[in-house]
Amino acid sequence: MDGVHDLGGMHGFGPVVREENEPVFHAPWEGTVYAINRTAMGIGLYNIDEMRHGIERLPPAEYLRSTYYERWLATIERNLIEKGVLSAAEIDARLAYLREHPDAEPPRRADPALLERVLRGARAAFQRPPTGEPRFHVGDAVVTRNIHPKGHTRLPRYARDKHGTISHYHGYYVFPDTQAHGQGEQPQPVYSVAFDARELWDGAAEPRARVYLDLWESYLEPA
Repeated sequence: MDGVHDLGGMHGFGPVVREENEPVFHAPWEGTVYAINRTAMGIGLYNIDEMRHGIERLPPAEYLRSTYYERWLATIERNLIEKGVLSAAEIDARLAYLREHPDAEPPRRADPALLERVLRGARAAFQRPPTGEPRFHVGDAVVTRNIHPKGHTRLPRYARDKHGTISHYHGYYVFPDTQAHGQGEQPQPVYSVAFDARELWDGAAEPRARVYLDLWESYLEPA
């Protein structure tokens, strides 16, 4: 979608600071958020594209000041409310209880069947059987569409209306732009498209650099 949530290729946000020896989680609560999200998706409460779209609907200022797992927590809450699993009132009541009882032990329940269901869901692939012939082939020159959807898309802004070449055909995959909005999987062919970095970033690109993006067929037109 258009907005601050699509930071790829945007200027003015400073350098990307790499943390030496970065831990998997900076605090225990981040691991809990990760587990909740994987469990919710593993048992089918929402899908990965709905999860991403929930993050994209954060107000810009909230998105920019939030950490990675704070954004995950926000989209978990939004999706569980929208799916009717929890209500905002129930979440508020639980938060109020924990503020009054900060040492309260979280409930625990051993459920091997649920664990296997979550693991099975986590292993689920997004590739689907082909339903037709791909429109493009390796070596074809293509141009990305200049689209500006209000909802979720996997075509970043910096790669719109840009010329590239089909480098590889991956097969049919679930289309995120529809799955994020409850419109079904609608699988499409996916291609690895090679771009000269100068096509994407002009003079700011590194010499002789190439960028490869995995893009769905409906994002592309013949050049």
